[in-house]
Amino acid sequence: MTPPVVTASKEGLANPAPLGLCAFGATTVLLNLHNAGVFDNNSMILAMGIFYGGIAQVIAGVLEAKKNNTFGLTAFTSYGFFWLSLVALIVMPKMGWVAAPSEGAMVAYLATWGVFTLLLFFGTLKLSRALQFVFATLTILFFLLALGDYTGNSGIKHFAGYEGIICGASAIYTGMAGLLNEVYGKIVLPIGSV
Repeated sequence: MTPPVVTASKEGLANPAPLGLCAFGATTVLLNLHNAGVFDNNSMILAMGIFYGGIAQVIAGVLEAKKNNTFGLTAFTSYGFFWLSLVALIVMPKMGWVAAPSEGAMVAYLATWGVFTLLLFFGTLKLSRALQFVFATLTILFFLLALGDYTGNSGIKHFAGYEGIICGASAIYTGMAGLLNEVYGKIVLPIGSV
């Protein structure tokens, strides 16, 4: 079987958005399976946070910069470093380097990412419905997680886990839509153009 011929972009670079979206989505799904109570936080989540959610998204963001896509650069590199910082928040206290963050500190951390994501959401209003959904559900996720830490209510964090699975799955869908639509040269998975 002959592999499909995919035409190169006019910029001479492949589209990095599917990589960034799938990296974000898969890592988000796995972390939120933990938040939903499916399994404990473990090395699988931390490794995904470093390598796929973290490094792969930073690479995607750098490639977006080469394509002059400021939104992609900002989103992918920011969330790549979000994942790396989240792993550091978990690992550094366990290694005895620093004290673990208080619940109040985590509320500030998560709420800051929620505000940042809300502001990026406004940028998606000029992009696609699929990206609007990803950023809207991610905004909700950050604020639910912050609320869970603020109130100490584990039920909120548990609910946030299910909402986060939806968010991550929507990012995977959007990334795969970009990939498959490009490979097939037609709309295989719709993203709802604006």
